[in-house]
Amino acid sequence: MDHHAHWADWIFCLARTSKEDKPQKGISFILVDMRTPGIQIDPVITIDGEHHVNQVTFEDVRVPVENRVGEEGKGWTCAKFLLANERQAITDLGAKKRMIKRLRKLAHDVTANGRPLAQDPDFAQKIADLDIQISGLEYTELRFLDAQMRGEERGIEPSILKVRGTELQQALSELYVEALGYYALPYPDRKEDRGRNEPDIGPMGAAAGMGHFLYSRAATIYGGTNEVQRNIMAKLLLRA
Repeated sequence: MDHHAHWADWIFCLARTSKEDKPQKGISFILVDMRTPGIQIDPVITIDGEHHVNQVTFEDVRVPVENRVGEEGKGWTCAKFLLANERQAITDLGAKKRMIKRLRKLAHDVTANGRPLAQDPDFAQKIADLDIQISGLEYTELRFLDAQMRGEERGIEPSILKVRGTELQQALSELYVEALGYYALPYPDRKEDRGRNEPDIGPMGAAAGMGHFLYSRAATIYGGTNEVQRNIMAKLLLRA
């Protein structure tokens, strides 16, 4: 599966170029022009109704050796570096801060038992708890970034940020749908969130709720599943 391959001019492939070494050492990192003959892209529509991912197949595709990045057989080293950056980027603190702000506004716009949802102590506690978790994630990321700027090697940090960031993303989307209640039901996918002229059914922003909730189910899978990230953390910590 390739994320957004239908938008890409180039992609990279991890291609096996040797069977003699250990599995990780027989892989090369190769850049591929998507206009190359033999490449086919088939869309895979995800649960939120959107076209995010694709099945990319290669039929007799030939790529010049000049497109190889780094040494032959050392592609896994490049891939690990990119994965670490991706996992750190998945933290996406800006999006989480925007989401908590939208949640607070939504809680004032919708009512439960005749009063604004923001006045419900249980719901207010849930928002406060998520806000605290966002602050904790921010300080954790700043601490890791400071260590990187001082030249320290990354260890378990990308995995920590990936696990906490994606689980927090899911929790935020779940609470947003909880706040919307039945107003989330008319909008089963994210396509309803844009390109529309008619007003939302229910509070402003209702069209975004269910689609984001459904798509966020994938957050703990892409970039390396959270189960694998926990194994990585345990392995590095126990080895230390």
